[in-house]
Amino acid sequence: MTPERRANNVVWFELPVNNLTRATEFYEQVFSTKLLTHESFPSIAMFPRKQDDAVTGALTLTDTGKPSTDGAVVYLNCDGQLDAVIKRAVAAGAQVLQEVVQLPAGIGWSAQLRDLDGNRVGLHASW
Repeated sequence: MTPERRANNVVWFELPVNNLTRATEFYEQVFSTKLLTHESFPSIAMFPRKQDDAVTGALTLTDTGKPSTDGAVVYLNCDGQLDAVIKRAVAAGAQVLQEVVQLPAGIGWSAQLRDLDGNRVGLHASW
């Protein structure tokens, strides 16, 4: 019997960073949350889950990849907080690459920014 597929196609993401402490402080400030760290994984800081089955990911201190505005874009949830997240990001040194746009078919709103390491990061809010 084939196991049932997960509800989400994406199951984990990693944003490469050059300075884990600086990046952790930036994302904690921007999203008003505490990233999770563990001594067994000293090179990552994980975004907390809202539910046990929620998709999440981490900032990863990179030694193989490099932060980039090219390639895939990870969109982080900003439900109910999109404008506030953008305001905090800019105050913390991020650059807005794409202003807020409303997506078709009731999908929500999105924007994009460049973080302190140079990653293109998407922001999404369904409300």
